[in-house]
Amino acid sequence: MEPLSPIQMHERFEELYRTWNRREFVHPDPLEFVLKFKDPADQEVAGLIASGLAYGNVGYILKSLEKVFNVLSRPAADLKAMSRKDLLEALGSFRHRWTTGEELACLLRGIAVLRDEFGSLENCFLQGAGEGDADVIPALTGFVAKLRSASGRRDSSLLACPSMGSACKRMFLYLRWMVRRDEVDPGPWSQASSAQLIVPMDVHMHRVSFQLGLTSRKQADLKSALEVTGFFRELEPEDPVKYDFAMTRPGIRSQLEPPTGINQFKAESLQLC
Repeated sequence: MEPLSPIQMHERFEELYRTWNRREFVHPDPLEFVLKFKDPADQEVAGLIASGLAYGNVGYILKSLEKVFNVLSRPAADLKAMSRKDLLEALGSFRHRWTTGEELACLLRGIAVLRDEFGSLENCFLQGAGEGDADVIPALTGFVAKLRSASGRRDSSLLACPSMGSACKRMFLYLRWMVRRDEVDPGPWSQASSAQLIVPMDVHMHRVSFQLGLTSRKQADLKSALEVTGFFRELEPEDPVKYDFAMTRPGIRSQLEPPTGINQFKAESLQLC
């Protein structure tokens, strides 16, 4: 089979985007807990919590987030009002796999400290950005360092850093939610560039990308994320993460319900080569 031209490839991914990038397909996803809030301050706080806990079985993730947001019904305002002691008391019994309530409370306090210092998490993130940066890695590295320092935990499992070799799937997911704005991604941040985003390389995205030949790497690591992002940057220079949600939804949704009534746009049907 002859490889598709760049224009044909773009058309295939646009069809996938039109089919799947819709709010009705968000569930089940931790993004649901960001979309519950309308205020950008609440969204950036809720997003960091939701992405940080986005590991393991999705049902378990949603149950854990429900517990957290029962405590933080107004995330930004509640964090401003609660001391470290208050957070430890409220979340002392919390546990999400290996994340303890104490670790989460430390992160939440760190978020509050940085929001007081910089006015918003976006402003804090942008402090590490340099003119001409090719991607978000420099800004993300500085952002994570500030969060770890403010939280008092330099070994936080909730805060992956690219300089330490992590794939940073959850942090790249957070940045996608914060920076992009469409029917799915809320995009409360107004100054960060979507052109610098990197694909969150989870097992679903890696499986589809590998099947399509977008990466030859066997691991869902940072190198494969950069490789796949480079492919999509050729198609969408200003928005290389545009197709992330749409590419992973068919596989996730097909595990939840029969295909009747859903356009099962299989990744394999893209037939890039």
